[in-house]
Amino acid sequence: MTSSLRVGVLTFHRCINYGSYWQARCLVEGLRARGHDAVLLDHHDDDVSRAEWRCAFQPSLPERSRIEDLPRYKEKGRKFLAAFDALPQSARFRLDQPETLAGYDAVVVGSDEVWNFRHPWYGGKSIFFGEGLRVPRLVSYAASFGNHDATDGIGPEWAARLARFTAVSVRDENARRLVVEALGQEPAMVLDPCLQFPEVARAAPAASDRPYALVYGHVFPTWLQEQVTAWSRRSGVELVSLGYRNDWVDRHLIEAGPLEFAQMMAGASAVVTNFFHGCVFALVGGKPLVTSPSEYRFNKVRDLTNALDAREHVVTADSDATAFDRLLGTPPAPKVATAIAGLREQSNAFLDRALG
Repeated sequence: MTSSLRVGVLTFHRCINYGSYWQARCLVEGLRARGHDAVLLDHHDDDVSRAEWRCAFQPSLPERSRIEDLPRYKEKGRKFLAAFDALPQSARFRLDQPETLAGYDAVVVGSDEVWNFRHPWYGGKSIFFGEGLRVPRLVSYAASFGNHDATDGIGPEWAARLARFTAVSVRDENARRLVVEALGQEPAMVLDPCLQFPEVARAAPAASDRPYALVYGHVFPTWLQEQVTAWSRRSGVELVSLGYRNDWVDRHLIEAGPLEFAQMMAGASAVVTNFFHGCVFALVGGKPLVTSPSEYRFNKVRDLTNALDAREHVVTADSDATAFDRLLGTPPAPKVATAIAGLREQSNAFLDRALG
């Protein structure tokens, strides 16, 4: 246990996205459990907020949401707002005025893709690179560049901002390569907060009359839809889509809030996802899993499954019915839990050094 610090956590804590919500909550509550007075830094920007809510109602553009789904997306949004308001937060401040923050011993930037220059509305916001933050300690925890690939590098002005961090950690190999190129030094490799502090997101399993596989994501490739629906018929396991419409499933829970997400994950017999945190929750919960990441999320999912020795759970158009039967019927191998445990110790050691 380190000495107590007043810590501000700077991340995407108001995204209408289950993974963004849970990584923010797990990080701030995980730091509080370690003895720090941690709060989420409650930044606001009108343009960002409008973009976030457009995406919440139209997540699959250019394909528009069905009119009958809009009330369900609205209910989902209301549940997120209530969940946001229950989190420990600072006074609200403008995203472009970080200098108004005061009284913090440290700011922890991350997790999530806080350094993604290609994020559709947060990309290039310099606050996430520490610009304007006047604190003795500037730390990144499990930061990611998202789909900004390491082969594209970063400009010298961004490298100079990264050089101001007193301690740097990342959650994926793509981010590691970018930081090494920018700073000429190795960042620490740490776990996403949902893997590092799983007790925060632990929930009672959702009640269900029959076994179900949770489908989390949208715009799945046709070959995966066909393989999963065929597996569902063979196994008798219901397919439930949470948070988004997928016309090939048996049942939809579009309106589910963040707590319902955790409960549904806990009760699922298997998980089908193309999202990073879908994989995270499945792996930390020991759930049978298949994933085929979208182009936007490819770097994150590839590096996660590589780091946790879970590569076999990434399926392709060449994966046959036998592979789907095995992966959706069997929990991840023990080596995955071993890899998580090793990285958890590594992550604790980083936090001790960075905030000690």
